[in-house]
Amino acid sequence: MSTVEQQTVKTRFCILSDTHNRPPLAESSTDYAYRQPLPSAHVLLHAGDLTMTGRASEYQEMLNVFKEADAELKLVIAGNHDITLDESFYRTTGETLFHPMNPEDLGKVKEMWTGWEAKQAGIIYLDEGTRTFQLKNGAKFTIYTSQYQPEFGIWAFNYRRSTDRFNPRTHNAPFQAPNPVPSWPEIDIMLTHGPPYGILDTTWQDEQVGCEHLRRAVQRCRPRLHCFGHIHEGWGAEKMNWSKRTSDMIEVDQASVLAQRSSYLDLSDTGSALKFGEETVFVNAAIMDKRYRPRNAPWVVDLDLPLVAKPASVPSMLDVAD
Repeated sequence: MSTVEQQTVKTRFCILSDTHNRPPLAESSTDYAYRQPLPSAHVLLHAGDLTMTGRASEYQEMLNVFKEADAELKLVIAGNHDITLDESFYRTTGETLFHPMNPEDLGKVKEMWTGWEAKQAGIIYLDEGTRTFQLKNGAKFTIYTSQYQPEFGIWAFNYRRSTDRFNPRTHNAPFQAPNPVPSWPEIDIMLTHGPPYGILDTTWQDEQVGCEHLRRAVQRCRPRLHCFGHIHEGWGAEKMNWSKRTSDMIEVDQASVLAQRSSYLDLSDTGSALKFGEETVFVNAAIMDKRYRPRNAPWVVDLDLPLVAKPASVPSMLDVAD
């Protein structure tokens, strides 16, 4: 298998998921890695479950966290708990089930994430699809995002396990994926709420609940990095070698994690350089444990990304494709 050879630039990502309306703890809470301030990075990624039940007040808590974060670009997707960002689910089920006495204004909620105030802070809310960004350091990357996951209780952004929304189908198939995952080498990073099947997806009941269709899609896509959450117990990182068909869990030193307020992976040329097209690193970045305590650490990952000829004066979104 050949790899892509081109000039690159080292770029840092801070990765979170499943914060469930919990800001980082006080800096003095040294028994927790998830504490103030969040690690600095070029890009902050949040893989969904910003809230418990999609209240506007909950979103505001997390918006405040992102505004304070030291990152020029902050990319955010929803998760199944963010029910007011799934208008169809909220209208048919979520409002009655979760907010019968005091429903939320869905237009106001969406404006919180897509309006001027969020954009001024570098926050970009992403629906399912593919987008390309250019950073001030000259890095350019393409990211595939999806807030959907297989049915997991009565929550938002669910689909039946038999439904394949990540791979292209024949023209006469009963369901056509609206935004299938592109094949290698189109995507640098995947950001999904749910995990692929068999990768950091095991629950406390020892069940693997990731999506089999997403697993096939990521194998076809072979991104540099795939970030997700959803399964709190699955927190961790794993490196997959596609040509050898092997995977290895990535061990972290807990003392260093607490000191650095993060689990750090150097996948650039100065560390364990990633071979694009041959290897993918998977990160489950769920902050909450299974009891909804913020026991898990953010991930900080350094990657070598393609360098464009002229660095951007401000982060920009290029070649948008929904």
